[in-house]
Amino acid sequence: MDDVRTLLEQQPLLALFLTIAIGYLVGEINVKGFSLGVGAVLFVALAMGWFAPKAVPAATLGTIGLAFFLYAVGIQYGKQFFLGLKSANGRRANLLALAGVLSAGLMSLLVARVAGLPLDLALGLFAGAGTSTPTLQAAIATLGNDDAAVGYSVAYPFGVAGPILLLYLASRIWKPKVDVGPARGLAAQEIALRNPEHFGRTLGEVVGSLPHQVQVVALRTGHHNQPAADGHVLAEGDVLLVMAPDREVLERVRKSLGESAAGRFAKDRSDLDYLRLFVSRPAVVGCAVGDLALPGHKAVAVAQVRRGDTNILPRPDLVLEFGDRVGLLAHRGDFPVLRQFFGDSIKGTAEFSYVSIGLGMALGLLVGALRIPLPGAGNLSVGLSGVLIVALVLGNLRRTGRLNWTIPLSANLVLRNLGLTLFLAQVGMASGPKFAAAVTGSGLQMFGLGAVVVVALVLPVFVIGRVLFRMPYDEVAGIVSGTCGSAVLAYANKVAPTDRPDVAFAMIYPAATIAKILFVSIVPALLR
Repeated sequence: MDDVRTLLEQQPLLALFLTIAIGYLVGEINVKGFSLGVGAVLFVALAMGWFAPKAVPAATLGTIGLAFFLYAVGIQYGKQFFLGLKSANGRRANLLALAGVLSAGLMSLLVARVAGLPLDLALGLFAGAGTSTPTLQAAIATLGNDDAAVGYSVAYPFGVAGPILLLYLASRIWKPKVDVGPARGLAAQEIALRNPEHFGRTLGEVVGSLPHQVQVVALRTGHHNQPAADGHVLAEGDVLLVMAPDREVLERVRKSLGESAAGRFAKDRSDLDYLRLFVSRPAVVGCAVGDLALPGHKAVAVAQVRRGDTNILPRPDLVLEFGDRVGLLAHRGDFPVLRQFFGDSIKGTAEFSYVSIGLGMALGLLVGALRIPLPGAGNLSVGLSGVLIVALVLGNLRRTGRLNWTIPLSANLVLRNLGLTLFLAQVGMASGPKFAAAVTGSGLQMFGLGAVVVVALVLPVFVIGRVLFRMPYDEVAGIVSGTCGSAVLAYANKVAPTDRPDVAFAMIYPAATIAKILFVSIVPALLR
């Protein structure tokens, strides 16, 4: 074993990547629906740091990893975050999350005072209870040591298992009715116009009377298919190609317009045929669908946009991103110029502007370095949370001039997970010896304190949201997930298979993370 320890200490990068590999293997172990996921990297890293304490990589590596993670999260959720701040439901969800964060923060200080624990362990328990790696980094930067990682690693398992257990018990006890609704995505139907009320009206007037989530992308008139035009005057027998989020909405539209005409449009491809392209040309990325100057000798209709695993209605204000797949209705003769216009390269699913990410990260680090004077608390700097704040703003802007800030979903996930993995591995290895000493010295006490802090975080959110505000179960599950972390979101989507958990998570996760970071940054100054 001494030879193995010596080898690892002589080759820190070997120890780092071995830790990552073993961590992900352990994270895949599933016990009755529970698994640690990427969090297992931290526990393996703690063991590696205890076994080979001189194998710890440079702290800069972990800092870079966390900066990547925060930037990717902000870019992805920026738009949803600001939309949430504007809506009543979004503000209520953020207030609920803030109540849980403050409750957990005060509880961590209380239990630490009662148990005689130092402040760094208390803040580590707080960060681990919320499974918030950025909060751990902020605590480490504020306190100037890695001791907070010990409390974090103790509370982390409870931060994952506790909210999942609560959601499970709530679903078993109250048996809430979750309205799953129709399958998400897009549905299309060809509808022949038979309602006399619409004869002689323009297409724009008819579409204005339909549900807002419905779009007519093309029509068939006079034995020819053509893209939809608002000024076209409709006549009996015209066939409309209608797109909607689900079949239920389409059925309502069919009853309003006329009768189903399956195949009338699709069987004739002499005028319009279907073409799906990858968006990979930088000049197109960041443009709204309504602003596209589509080339070709004949008119072209944008029928569909697929982003990741989701089909999206091509509204005029929908902004295209790298890796989007656009479905077009066009004449076959125009296919080559359309491919050239959009780029049509699968590489677009993994490409992004290194200029934009460099500038965005630099701006975030600059904001994090600014020192803000607070009366009674000295000067406050938000540290790496400045990267998250700037990324949220840029993610909402999407594009500035010719500079595109978006990152394709696939590339975003890779960047985010790689950054988080590097940070957990580096911090865990650095904290290994201290973690072993703390667990050996305090035994089960630390674990019990971690569980108490988790309860203080989750219970106020669930009780106030479900009992006081009578919010739907799936929405509360999303708020709990946003307060506690993405590992809980995966379980929330299982017990509540609607889009509400994802929407609530996106609205409050950034604000909850910033609130946690500010708490661990301000409290040490106030308690001096």
